[in-house]
Amino acid sequence: MSTSSPGAAQIDALLRPATFAVEPEKRANDLLAVLKSHLGVARERSPAFRNYVDAWPMDYRAATRIADLPYLPVSLFKSDPPLALVPRSEIVRTLASSSTTGQQPSRVVLDAQTARRMVKGVAVIMGDFIGPQRRPYLVIDTPENTLGAAELGARGAAIQGLRSFATELACCLRSGPGGVLSLDEARLEDFATRFRDVEVLVYGFTYVIWQHFIQPLRARGITLGMPRVRVLHSGGWKRLTEQAVTPAAFAETAAVIFGCTPERIVDFYGMVENVGVVYPDCGQRNKHVPAFADVIVRDPLTLEPVGAGEQGIVQVCSALPTSFPGFAVLTDDMAEVVHTDACPCGRRGLAFRFVKRVPRSEVRGCGNVETTRARPVMS
Repeated sequence: MSTSSPGAAQIDALLRPATFAVEPEKRANDLLAVLKSHLGVARERSPAFRNYVDAWPMDYRAATRIADLPYLPVSLFKSDPPLALVPRSEIVRTLASSSTTGQQPSRVVLDAQTARRMVKGVAVIMGDFIGPQRRPYLVIDTPENTLGAAELGARGAAIQGLRSFATELACCLRSGPGGVLSLDEARLEDFATRFRDVEVLVYGFTYVIWQHFIQPLRARGITLGMPRVRVLHSGGWKRLTEQAVTPAAFAETAAVIFGCTPERIVDFYGMVENVGVVYPDCGQRNKHVPAFADVIVRDPLTLEPVGAGEQGIVQVCSALPTSFPGFAVLTDDMAEVVHTDACPCGRRGLAFRFVKRVPRSEVRGCGNVETTRARPVMS
């Protein structure tokens, strides 16, 4: 049996640059068709998945909206071996989320096609927010985490995902004995001096930026004077929440250090089970969904989709994965629907904001992605 990607042309058509400009009804219809195709092929490839889909209250082939398609609870991705829809020989990488001590991480497997679409998906989304042009790229991390090795840690994977936007790359942290991070002030000063008046891209994990960059510079009263910087950050909010650092306080403090406006400090969210789809904040501090994905916010009691101004459990949907059944996943996050369309920032479709974890759900680092080479998987 061939394991080529189902509906490859349809998926690629959704990966268009103007991904946030598509009219909501069209994007929903196009994505619904792709997801139905994915479900059909997944049923053929996995008897266990077929049993799950066939027991769903509605036949997916008769569904007229994405919300009626079968979805998996996020906890199923903690299975060992991980869920897979391709033979072991086609798996090129396994991604694993972080987890606290004693907890099983989520794992997803990637074949070459899914890995390619993952990279393109992130590029399409981030290009809409920061523009497609290349620019100097400052990484608030160590050089070791910038290497494009076969096995990438969490921060390395995120760093590599933005490398296509870089003309050159510089790191401003170094690792000392015991892996203790410290600021490389000479490299930072050189970068800030050379690129003070040009558009610059900066990326780091949220808690790394706060602990090893902002705090040391703030303690010494140092500011960089880089008004055209664009700072992207993700992951690590649990640690900052424990320190009572809010997103607004983070953005305002970082803006003072860089010498830019808080709007240039952009948080984005991602999770391993929704690989290739990230959710940056727009100028209104809302998160948006690209045309190749969807987010459904469900009432915790009825599981029906909620409307603007209401909160519920987040379900993520994606056309990108074909190597694992990540088409529709009910997460353990809660969000509020801000707009169903026409956010003031100009992006079409759903606008939402994350609120908190579902009560009593286990803590897991969604954006903290580690990668390993292929391991045995369930067919």
